[in-house]
Amino acid sequence: MRTRPSRAAFTLVELLVVIAIIGILVGLLLPAVQAAREAARRMSCGNNFKQIGIALHNYHATFKQLLPNGTGPWDNSRYQLSPNVGLLPFLEQQAVWDMMSNPLMPEAGETPSGGRVMPNGAWPPFGPYPWVDLNEYDPFQTEIPTMRCPSDPGVSPLGTGMTNYAFCHGDAILRVGYPPSNQYHDRGVYRGMFMRERPRKFRDVLDGLSNTIALAEIMTNLGDRHIGGSVVHRDQFSNDDSMGRDTSVCTSLVDPDRPQFFEQGVQLWDSGGTSRGGRWWNYHLMISGMNTVLPPNSPTCAMQWGTAWQSGIFSASSHHQGGAHALFADGSVQFITDSIEAGNRQAESVSKNHNNIGASSPYGLWGALGSIGSSETIEMAFNQ
Repeated sequence: MRTRPSRAAFTLVELLVVIAIIGILVGLLLPAVQAAREAARRMSCGNNFKQIGIALHNYHATFKQLLPNGTGPWDNSRYQLSPNVGLLPFLEQQAVWDMMSNPLMPEAGETPSGGRVMPNGAWPPFGPYPWVDLNEYDPFQTEIPTMRCPSDPGVSPLGTGMTNYAFCHGDAILRVGYPPSNQYHDRGVYRGMFMRERPRKFRDVLDGLSNTIALAEIMTNLGDRHIGGSVVHRDQFSNDDSMGRDTSVCTSLVDPDRPQFFEQGVQLWDSGGTSRGGRWWNYHLMISGMNTVLPPNSPTCAMQWGTAWQSGIFSASSHHQGGAHALFADGSVQFITDSIEAGNRQAESVSKNHNNIGASSPYGLWGALGSIGSSETIEMAFNQ
């Protein structure tokens, strides 16, 4: 009678041990995979910013000046287009530029509104008012890949194109977004690389292109009350200039138990693209602008005082850990940490109200990087 030799096999205990070890290894590996993916997204985000920097320099080389943040025909866009519109051909978006810079016929079932309409029923060059026809005017529905950071998952509830890169208006709070044509404008607060209706030139940057921020990264709104993508509604504040004397008027609205979110009950401006990054073509500071007052990943608050949306704190932000990218006027991209020195948060903002026009930035190193000609000394800016 033959007998078959017995074969060794795993016992139940050994199988459980192997499964447990595999589970531990997977648990250790997944965070590393996620970290590697985020590192790749962060690098891609920085590369997008570099492309925008190249586009800015090519535009300046072509026209000998930059675009203002607040331009376009008065009779339809009301000088409220962002520089992104003029940069389209320099970002390899000639097709979108051609569509936007020429009359555009509506599709079946669409009726242009806002601003003037061409005799043949078409939208005029550069479209309607920037806040109307968001579901009809095709350029407003177009997402520009170079303007989006891969780390930001935000999607517009109206399907409009969004942006993660905001134009720097300097380090002032009061009247920082006023047009120079406004009778109440304050010439001394136009300290940033961009301003309303008036183009800058590189020669205007007396502090040096490598010491001056041109744009910084912002989050888009996810509808979750996050301080990075939400904007505190102007009606949250009284009609005075107190935020220009104490930034805690804005920061005190953050939930102390969840410091990345606003408290429940705080009124936010987060509908239909009126929050951060909601419309890449719209100049409003709360949408596509920023100032260097509070450090990156701080809250954004649009003041009620003065002309709507044109005063306040408009912070840089990102989904990257610990900071946000900034594009400098020389075309370089640096990662600015949340811990960058930002001066005195109870300082008086540069303003004619406070008789400190021409002063060095009250907001430390971060504020100094936002001003173009205040002669601050910049040291170790990227080791913060």
